[in-house]
Amino acid sequence: MSELERQHALDRLHIVDTLPETVYDDLACVAARVCDTPIALLSLIDRERQWFKARVGLGDHETPRSVAVCEQAIRKPGQLMEVRDLAHDLRFASFPGVAGELHARFYAGMPLVTSEGHAVGTLCVVDRQPRTLTHTQRASLASLARIAMALLEGHARRHQEEVAKALKANAEAPHARSRTLPALEPEKPKAPIYRVVILEVQRFANAVERMGERTVEKLLQSLDETFDACLRHELGDRINRVTSSPEFVAVVSGDDGEARVEALRRAAAAESGRGGLVVLVGSAVATSPEEPMEAVFLRADEDLSRQKDLAPRSG
Repeated sequence: MSELERQHALDRLHIVDTLPETVYDDLACVAARVCDTPIALLSLIDRERQWFKARVGLGDHETPRSVAVCEQAIRKPGQLMEVRDLAHDLRFASFPGVAGELHARFYAGMPLVTSEGHAVGTLCVVDRQPRTLTHTQRASLASLARIAMALLEGHARRHQEEVAKALKANAEAPHARSRTLPALEPEKPKAPIYRVVILEVQRFANAVERMGERTVEKLLQSLDETFDACLRHELGDRINRVTSSPEFVAVVSGDDGEARVEALRRAAAAESGRGGLVVLVGSAVATSPEEPMEAVFLRADEDLSRQKDLAPRSG
């Protein structure tokens, strides 16, 4: 499986840059206690960074991928990677976490593997002393990693449900045509083609940590108004925010809708940088007026992943 496929599998989980959640923190705490280590992490390997959904004993919420031990662990999806002493391993001895103040020595990481076989991250434990795990600890860490993956996939399903609600709200809004109905009768006017546009705020959790949830929420409300102003409601255009997410989904109606999609892209580019937020845009056009919105959304989501592949990297 290619790295691009693995990365897009992580994107489909819609978990990176989400806010902290108690259930993931609890899982990391259990891993640390079971393995008797001061540090435990639920690590997700993004394009050029390692991002922590949960962390115990570590202040940083992400590190560069180039100095992430977990980057090596995900290369063997079904296998626990255990390193007795990182300082004596040429792959890791010069890493900041090993050579620096953290003084990491022992590492054990179990890959988080999707149902498709993609390793998107690890549940790992770290100690400041060289050591090894017992057979029971290894088995427990593997079990906890499977639980973590089940939680991540559950999050993805809930996200899909929230997207479906947003799309339904768009379809049922006044003047908006439902895209899931059968084709119109021949004697009736042909329904216009439509497009689905996803506008996603990047590094959401970092922004909340830096500015506070209330400030970021106000920025998102402002973005909603800005994006809405790019649409033509009389033609059936609509935009809704995905519940509890820094993500907006717009449906743009009409064969000439590409101009308004471009207006949304320009607005996203203009707003990027405001409060440190960056907005990326993915879009897809329906193959027919009757194509279900959920199918078009999936293609727009794939386009959003491609935009992330092309986006400039930052720390």
